[in-house]
This record gives sequence, structure tokens and C-alpha cells, in this order.
Amino acid sequence: MIQQIYPQIAHTYQYELNKDMHIAAAHFVPTESAGKCQQMHGHTYFVNVTVAGDDLDEAGFLVNFQVLKSLIHKRFDHTVMNDHTSLFNDSDPICFPTTEVVARVMWELVENHLQTLPNKPTCLQLFVRETPTSYVVYRPKRDRDGK
Repeated sequence: MIQQIYPQIAHTYQYELNKDMHIAAAHFVPTESAGKCQQMHGHTYFVNVTVAGDDLDEAGFLVNFQVLKSLIHKRFDHTVMNDHTSLFNDSDPICFPTTEVVARVMWELVENHLQTLPNKPTCLQLFVRETPTSYVVYRPKRDRDGK
């Protein structure tokens, strides 16, 4: 795997972990304004999840890397993004499987799981590279105190 440098986010947590994944998936953007992307096509997405927190769990993990892989890779690898109708749809632009929306949806899946953990880590950002020259970073909006 090629080493990547990711956009960093300033924080005051004691621990930060990053998990990289490759996902082979297809999608189409269901609107005429998407041009060629309106047609079904595939990518080898490169995903990086950044998780931070102050407390480790009973195994000494912030979160187990395998859990992150299960939440993202297992769900999306070798699928058609549009077929995940509980996450994406063809009628609302904020739910089209664009790279921006894919990054947000993946962040939501990770963050929702993290909030069930006793040590309460948080997902600071989710990076999705769709092509060698195009990527999106999703970060949740935070208040001035970082919450």
C-alpha cells in the first residue's frame, strides 16, 4: 500500500488512530447534471477513518481496527453503492452516492457505532479518495469548543 498523507484536524484528545481501507465498488449519480457519472461505473475507493478519544477500552484499544473494517469494508466492498437503499436514494441529492455523500454516510456509520462504546471515542474525519486525483474529507460541524 502506498503511504498516504492525510489532511490533519487539530484536537486535544490523547489518542488518535487511523484505519486505511480499499473498497472496490460501483455507483452512478442519478441526475443529468452528473454528466458521464450518470452511467454506472466503478472505483477502487481509498478510505481513511480518523478516530480519537481519551480513554481506552478493556482490551487497551480506542476502537478495534477490525470493527472499523467491518463497519465500512465488509458493508461496501464489491457492491453497487446505489443498492444500499437504506443509505442512498435516487430522489434526494443529499442522498445520491456522490463521493461527498459516501464520505458523510461512512462517517455516520462509524460515529453511530462509536457512541455505543463505553469509552466514547469519536470519528474526527472520514477521507474518501475516489480517483488518484480526487478525494473528499468529511468532518462533522463542531462548535467553537470542538464539540
